[in-house]
Amino acid sequence: MEWRKGILLIVDILLVWLSLLVVLLNMCDPPSEKSGNVWTALAHIITAVIGSGVLSLAWSISQLGWIAAPITMIAFASVTLTSAMFLKECYKSPNPACGSARNGSYLDAVRTILGKKNAWVCGIIVRINFIKLGIVYTITSSISMRAIQRSNCYHNEGHEAACTYRVTYYMLIFGIIQALVSQIPNFRNTEWLSVIAAIMSFTYATIGSALGLAKVIENGEIKGSIGGVPTSTPAKKVWAVSQALGDIAFAFPFSVIFLEIQDTLRSNPPEKVTMKKASIMAVCITTFFNLCCGGLGYAAFGNSTPGNLLTGFGFYEPYWLVDFANACVVLHLVGGYQVFSQPLFAITERWIVKKFPNCQTLHKDYNPKSIPGLRLNLLRLCFRTAYVAFTTGFAILFPYFNQVVGVAGAINFWPIVVYFPVEMYLVQKNIGPQTKKSIILRIFCFVTLVVILFAFVGSIKGLITARFS
Repeated sequence: MEWRKGILLIVDILLVWLSLLVVLLNMCDPPSEKSGNVWTALAHIITAVIGSGVLSLAWSISQLGWIAAPITMIAFASVTLTSAMFLKECYKSPNPACGSARNGSYLDAVRTILGKKNAWVCGIIVRINFIKLGIVYTITSSISMRAIQRSNCYHNEGHEAACTYRVTYYMLIFGIIQALVSQIPNFRNTEWLSVIAAIMSFTYATIGSALGLAKVIENGEIKGSIGGVPTSTPAKKVWAVSQALGDIAFAFPFSVIFLEIQDTLRSNPPEKVTMKKASIMAVCITTFFNLCCGGLGYAAFGNSTPGNLLTGFGFYEPYWLVDFANACVVLHLVGGYQVFSQPLFAITERWIVKKFPNCQTLHKDYNPKSIPGLRLNLLRLCFRTAYVAFTTGFAILFPYFNQVVGVAGAINFWPIVVYFPVEMYLVQKNIGPQTKKSIILRIFCFVTLVVILFAFVGSIKGLITARFS
């Protein structure tokens, strides 16, 4: 028992030092010119998309069955790619090809193209989106850290051992790490962090798929059915399907950080050309991994598919590989948290500085003599630490992986991925309201709205049930 605690302590210390190293290496001044290319854009997107959501997809497929689940996943992937094709035209305005204004964030684009009223509504939705992702990533990473401890316990004491541990301790560890890494000045400084995170996401998605395939071979059969997991009543099946849709909706979108990524790219070739190529590559890659990881997980466990493929302990052995996969999840989410938090930090800090233009304390960077190259800012230090504390506290209050993922996927998928991109595209391309293309896009908006409302209601019910059960 003591040596296991020692190993966990060493892991914790290494993670903290990794965070410090990331902070120190990224405290340099941001590059004067945009240097991103298709590969850095792909890394950012992969970091954003192949995340905690992929671990719930086996459970989602188990609720929908072998026919409906793949169709649903491909449909959500198509919606995400369609959104990307619309958003790439919104980086420059008023003309997508040679507009004078560059929209470096999703919110900037809505404000410039659709006006202040839409921007006010969008601002609330975007902030909620960033916050809920921070909460989900905190929950997922802490569950993965706890799974490492449980995996070693099962290996040494047998699969029937209790091996129950509180997750709060690990949430606090992840919060401390994020408080440190959040001092990275801005989104452009996270490029190499996204590359590492993308590698980690590929690694654990591949391990999850490989373990599922090995389990299928061991079983000698492909489990599961066309209708998915049976339930005692039709109502329970409806609620399970709606929550599964919310989980799938969480696993695909990257629209909210699309323009931040596009703003890091070189202008030759044109940014929208690079983003089109990166988006197509990313959606194809992530859809393939999601189908493999989710499908093989369901094929391996059938009706007993766990909610989280790597922490639900369908896989016990080889325990070291399960441990390694969960460690990759944690390292990936350290970067993924920043990819989604940095835009929120930038939006809020710009607003605060604009409100208090004469407050030198908010503008001034401090350079401690003891650590050359380190830049500290009081606003950045206080606000970002408070934000991390909030997401950590909320995660401690609602530590329910599948239910929170479902709510997170459904809560603002429609406005961010569908409604605002469609509206901006119509304005950018000067498409009239009575044209064929406009009518088709409005039907597209309505259909996706109905699906997402269904997913949202079911996911909320699941979260409430889990909280009070």
